[in-house]
Amino acid sequence: MTALGGDELHPCRPRLIVLRGNSASGKSTVAQALRARYGRGLAIISQDMVRRDILKERDLPGGVNIDLLDLMARHSLEHGFHVVVEGILYVAHYGDMLTRLVDDHRETAHCYYFDVPFATTLERHTTKPIADVVGEADLRRWWRPRDLLPNGVERLIDEHSGIEHSVVRILNDCGLVTREPRV
Repeated sequence: MTALGGDELHPCRPRLIVLRGNSASGKSTVAQALRARYGRGLAIISQDMVRRDILKERDLPGGVNIDLLDLMARHSLEHGFHVVVEGILYVAHYGDMLTRLVDDHRETAHCYYFDVPFATTLERHTTKPIADVVGEADLRRWWRPRDLLPNGVERLIDEHSGIEHSVVRILNDCGLVTREPRV
């Protein structure tokens, strides 16, 4: 039995969804919109939350956050949650962990890369709360064009795909039926 009471909240096996891309490409917004649309039973595991807020760790190869993200995702999946892992998640730092996580997941994993031009992310960044702290120079330093996982496992989401379109696409790809959230 899962922590959520078995199939009561999950009429289908737990899904793993990975959302990756550059800063301000729309990953976190889409993750939150997925949860709003799906309701309870969908865990969002955010690289920013784990790395910056929980651990106060810099994004470095071999960082503690990498194993913690993996552990949180696996634990949530084992307990019946659908899981969205989202973040910049550079292949050089997180690629091995994500590849193992996807390969080890008993069900199909769905991976997406937000392929948005730098100019668009720069424009979107101005609307974020950290815009006064993190500037264009930081965004340029972090920028990695098409930093894709190996083996072509990621589907691209471009700058023309709005939030609603992206959410519907991901839910359909994953076979997740939306319903009214329980209170």
